[in-house]
Amino acid sequence: MASIQKLGLIAGNGKFPFLVLDAARAQGYEVVVAAIKEETFPEISSHGAASVHWVSLGELSKLIDIFRAEGVTRAVMAGQVKHKQIFSAIKPDWRLAKLLLSLATRNTDSLLGAVAELLADEGIMLENSTALLEPLLAKTGVLTKRAPSAQERKNIEYGRAVGRRLAEYDIGQTVVIAGAACVAVEAMEGTDATIERAGLLMRSLSLESESVLAGEASTLSRALTVVKVAKPGQDRRFDVPVIGVKTIETMARAGASCLAVDAGRCLLLDGEAMTRAADDAGIAVCAE
Repeated sequence: MASIQKLGLIAGNGKFPFLVLDAARAQGYEVVVAAIKEETFPEISSHGAASVHWVSLGELSKLIDIFRAEGVTRAVMAGQVKHKQIFSAIKPDWRLAKLLLSLATRNTDSLLGAVAELLADEGIMLENSTALLEPLLAKTGVLTKRAPSAQERKNIEYGRAVGRRLAEYDIGQTVVIAGAACVAVEAMEGTDATIERAGLLMRSLSLESESVLAGEASTLSRALTVVKVAKPGQDRRFDVPVIGVKTIETMARAGASCLAVDAGRCLLLDGEAMTRAADDAGIAVCAE
C-alpha cells in the first residue's frame, strides 16, 4: 500500500492558499495547513485540508512543532504576508527573534530565505509555490479586449525599467506611472496600497491644477499605468507576483487604465473573472 503524501501549506491572505490547497488535494496530497492568524481567511478551516492549525506570525517554533508532529517534510508558502506585519505588534518567539537579529537586511528575500533555511535545518523543505499552479501563470500577450495605447506602452516601458531596478534591491515589485513619470513605488505597504496612494496623489494634483491653472491643461496625464515585475532570479518558493480581481477593482477606483505583468512569472487568480472585471472597467492588461 502506497504511503500517503503529506504537504504542509503555510497560508497567508487572499485566494492563493485555497488554490494551492485544491491543486494539492487533486494530485493526491494530504494537506496540513498552518494558517497565519493575522492574515489567513477563516474559510480555510472548512476547505478540505487534512488538518488546519492556527499560528501567529511570531510563532515560528509552533509552526515547526506542528509540521513535525504531523510528519510533514515538504511545504509551500502561499498567500501574502504583509511585510509591515513582521515589524508591527507581533511578539516573536525565541526562534524568530534570533533569526531577525541575525539578518543584515530585513527585506523580503533575506527574511523568508532565512526562514526557509531554518525549516530545512529542521527537515522541512520549502518548495516552489507555483509548481501546482503552472496553468495560472500569465501567458504572453494582451489579456483583455483593449490593448494598451501608445502612451500606455511608453508608461509600461519606463515602468519596467524602474521596476526592475527596484526589484534588484528587493524594495517592491510594483510601480505606478503616468505620462512616463513615476508616481508611486511599492515598499512595505503592498501592491493595492501603492495603487491607492497613486490615485490619491493624482486626485490631489487635479485639485491643485483646477485652482492654480484655472482650467489650463496639465503637463501630466492623469491616467495611471500599473507595472508589476518579478525579481531578477525570482525565488518561486515565496513572494511570487500575484494579481486578481481585487487588483483590478483597486485600479478602477484609483483611475488606472492599464496593467502590465511579467509573462510566465506572475500568477493570475480567477483569471477569467479578472479579465471580465478589467474589460468592464476599460482597463488594458498585458503580459510580456
